[in-house]
Amino acid sequence: MPVFTRLRRPTRTTEENRQEEERPHPAEETAEAEETEGTEGTESTEGTEGTESAEGTGGQRGEAASRKLTRPAPRALHALRSRCARLRARHPRAARAARWTLHGLAAALIVGALLLPNTAGALRPSRFTRIPAEAIVGAVLLLALPRRPRIVAASLYGVGIAVLTVLNLLDIGFNEYLGRGFNVVLDWGLLDDAEHYVEDSMGGATATAAAVGAVVLVLLLVVVMALAAVRLSGLLARHRTRATRGALIAGTVWITCTALGLQVSGVPVASDRAAAALKVQGKRVRDTLRDEAAFEKVARSDPFADTPSDQLLPGLRGKDVVIAFIESYGRTALEDPVTAPGVTGTLDAGTESLAKAGFEARSGWLTSSTFGGSSWLGHSTVLSGLWIDNQQRYRTAAASDRLTLTSAFGRSGAWDTVGIVPGVQKGWPEAKWFGLDKVYNAFRLGYQGPKFSWSTMPDQYTLEAFQRLEHGREREEGKNLMAEVILTSSHQPWAPLPEMVGWDELGDGSVFGPIQKAGKDPGSLMTDATRSRREYGRSVEYSVTALTQWLERYGTDDTVLVFLGDHQPIARVSGPRASRDVPVTIVAKDPKALDDIADWNWTEGLRPDQDAPVWRMDAFRDRFLEAYGSVPHPAKG
Repeated sequence: MPVFTRLRRPTRTTEENRQEEERPHPAEETAEAEETEGTEGTESTEGTEGTESAEGTGGQRGEAASRKLTRPAPRALHALRSRCARLRARHPRAARAARWTLHGLAAALIVGALLLPNTAGALRPSRFTRIPAEAIVGAVLLLALPRRPRIVAASLYGVGIAVLTVLNLLDIGFNEYLGRGFNVVLDWGLLDDAEHYVEDSMGGATATAAAVGAVVLVLLLVVVMALAAVRLSGLLARHRTRATRGALIAGTVWITCTALGLQVSGVPVASDRAAAALKVQGKRVRDTLRDEAAFEKVARSDPFADTPSDQLLPGLRGKDVVIAFIESYGRTALEDPVTAPGVTGTLDAGTESLAKAGFEARSGWLTSSTFGGSSWLGHSTVLSGLWIDNQQRYRTAAASDRLTLTSAFGRSGAWDTVGIVPGVQKGWPEAKWFGLDKVYNAFRLGYQGPKFSWSTMPDQYTLEAFQRLEHGREREEGKNLMAEVILTSSHQPWAPLPEMVGWDELGDGSVFGPIQKAGKDPGSLMTDATRSRREYGRSVEYSVTALTQWLERYGTDDTVLVFLGDHQPIARVSGPRASRDVPVTIVAKDPKALDDIADWNWTEGLRPDQDAPVWRMDAFRDRFLEAYGSVPHPAKG
């Protein structure tokens, strides 16, 4: 061809220099080649609108071809491009349809990501029929840039949208399970906990596949979003005049809709969703960074920091005190139409049976610092008297010398303190802060039966092991026992569930093998909210039954039991607008133990009235200490 036999290039005109500046980047090359082949003479590249001659166009193509010959390119990539070019030449209509389909998909991907809400309830079609301001601003910016800066800006724009999409998806997941959004400073560690939860619930292979799949999807999203932005930037550049006019019209419409407050199906037409999401994430980061210093100061202010040992809990001297946390035992269990009949029936039956054994109870409500998970935040809030609602606060509190309720019993010198924590399967250095002399984790309770999803052992076995190892034995030096017991059978996913067996049949727990095999598959509940609610209620019934039967069987005149929930179940079960309230109950045979809390005005029995007093969970420590005679002595200075 003549174009390949030229010895030198003709002098370029200003217009040709501008077209060279706008020549496609490799990321745009295929799309721009398709676009050039698809035009029919009505509009030339860069808005010249058909003023160039055929000879000039051929010359430019020839120059491009000459430059391509001098560029080393992978043979496979060159062969692929050649093959695509031949296919476009043979099937021009199909090529044109495919080209515009890709354009449409790229635009839908970008716009959809910009409009993506951060809650599952907002995922409605009307949310994706809005005009995103960020798309208009992005188009204007890309139209104003030369080719190379435009490619870089488009790539970064696409990567930014991909990151925002990941954050929105994390928000959806966190709101669905924990009732709050994702905190980019604090919550990355919870993703590791989520992997361990899946591993414990559904097996290591499933957990590994889920983790690898999530990483691959995120990387794929970043790449695809960047390529989509680059493709659209090339389209805008090739149709600069029309694109500029369209951006001006879209901006005018957006401003008009904003000024008039126009809505469709109750949703504003004009959207700044992506900008608002970034603003929210930024505020979370700022609040988190400011909170660290403020909380550290609060943790140092302890009204009982210097209380002498003989002035700690004198009203409970001579009593064995058990503080039991029931996993996910929240107000929903007592009030949801699906769960309430079974749970309230179990509580009423427990009240009656314990009364026959000589026990009385008082019940109220506490507002938990956490929701749907992160049980340790609820435990530490109750025991420390600090509002611990994130991992940063938990670490700060655990590193302090703040007096916990459990350590107050130990410091008094009148109690041995133990922890029964079947959910702990690795090191737990926080035991020192909680003031526990001895800790029984999942491997020290002698259990040889099967796991029930996340729960390492049934609550009935946990309580029997506690009786055998600590509560039922004679104590040295005239001390009493104070125990923190964590009951885990009501931990999600609530399948399979254990069942009560004869207390004399428990042995090493092997008796639960057939029960576990006959139970439901956890995967069958994850997509069915109604079944999840039903099984959640059954799990709470089991835990309450195991605890009340243990107290009826092994409780003495000197036993004082405090049991409460750590948080509400996940939002998919408790509902998106559920409170954070959990029941709390104190049970004892000695009337004085309940007389000391008479001014709390709690409800008689195991079931609190709906309008029973509600306290913040961090208020419990101080009220409990004062009710049983502890004298405040703040630290000096």
